[in-house]
Amino acid sequence: MKVRASIKSLKNQPGAQVVRRRGRVYVINKQNPRFKGRQG
Repeated sequence: MKVRASIKSLKNQPGAQVVRRRGRVYVINKQNPRFKGRQG
């Protein structure tokens, strides 16, 4: 998982979902689990 300042490139991937958990923003991707990320 990448921890990054901007997750814009990850959310543009097909199948990506942006989810807020515990004050952090996560990108989860069931189609291609390589594209996971966290912001904050």
